[in-house]
Amino acid sequence: MADQLIRATAADGGIRAVGVITTRLTEEARAKHKLSYVATAALGRTMAAGLLMASSMKRPGSRVNVRVKGDGPLGGILVDAGLDGTVRGYVQNPSVELPPNAKGKLDVGGAVGNGYLYVVRDVGYGYPYSSTVQLVSGEIGDDVAHYLLNSEQTPSALVLGVFVGASGVTAAGGLLIQVLPKAARDEELVATLESRVAALSGFTPLLQAGKTLTEIFNDLLGDMGLTIFPETQMLRFHCGCSFDRVLGALKILGEEELQDMIAKDNGAEATCDFCGSVYHATSDQLQELIVDLRTESSASG
Repeated sequence: MADQLIRATAADGGIRAVGVITTRLTEEARAKHKLSYVATAALGRTMAAGLLMASSMKRPGSRVNVRVKGDGPLGGILVDAGLDGTVRGYVQNPSVELPPNAKGKLDVGGAVGNGYLYVVRDVGYGYPYSSTVQLVSGEIGDDVAHYLLNSEQTPSALVLGVFVGASGVTAAGGLLIQVLPKAARDEELVATLESRVAALSGFTPLLQAGKTLTEIFNDLLGDMGLTIFPETQMLRFHCGCSFDRVLGALKILGEEELQDMIAKDNGAEATCDFCGSVYHATSDQLQELIVDLRTESSASG
C-alpha cells in the first residue's frame, strides 16, 4: 500500500481524524541511516507524528519540526515534516539496540528515556511558534498527545506503530483523532471514542490484517456521522539539501576558517544529518567562496 494521508470528520465536525501510512518512507529512513530495530521504531513513530501534526496547517510551505531529547541511549530524534507530505528525520545514535520491554515490544521508551519534546511550527510567515513539554513515557505517541493537550488545548488520541523485521519495515503509520470544543461537551461521545481507541491492539496489526485507512476510520467512527475527504495525499521521505546549500553554510564560517580547511584538508566534506548525503567541496571552490567574501566586504565598506 502506498504511503498516504487521508482526513475525515465526524460528529458534525466535532471530531477531526487523520490517518497516515508511512511504511515505505520509514524503510527508506531505516536504510539511509542504518537504523537498529528500536531506532527504526522511534524515528518511524516520530515521522508519522510529524506528518499528522503538519496536516492541520493551512498555508503552503508550512512545516513542523519535532525534536525528542531524552537521557536514554538513543540520544535525540529530529523530524521535519511538511503540509506538502514530505518528511525527513534522523536519530543521534542509530545503532543503539535494547531488549524488548515487559510487553515484548521494542523498548522505544527505554531508548529515549526521560527528557523533553520540542515542537516548532513554521506557518509560512512571521516567527515560528515553538513549545516544549516534558516527555511522559518516551514512547512518542503518548508524548505528542500530551503536547497537543497542554500546548494546543486539544484533547487527542494518537496511535502510532512501526513493525520492523529481518527484511526491514513491513508496516508503519498512525492515526490522530482530536475532539474539538463543539464535541468535547458530549461526555458520552467522548467516552465511546476513548473506549474504541483504547481497544485497538495497535496500528500496525490493522495494516498487517489488510485494513485500509478508510476501513479503519469506518470501524472507529462510522456510526458517528463520518465524512471522509475525497483527497488522498501521497507521502514521501524527502530532503531538500543540496551542494549550493552546503556552499552557503561553508561561506558563513568566514575566510579564516575556509583558509584553514584549504591548508589542512585541501577542501571540505559535509554530510547531511537528515538523509546521509555526502558533499565534497574542493580547495578551488573554497577559494571562490573567499573571493566572494572579500568582494562583499569591499562593496559594503
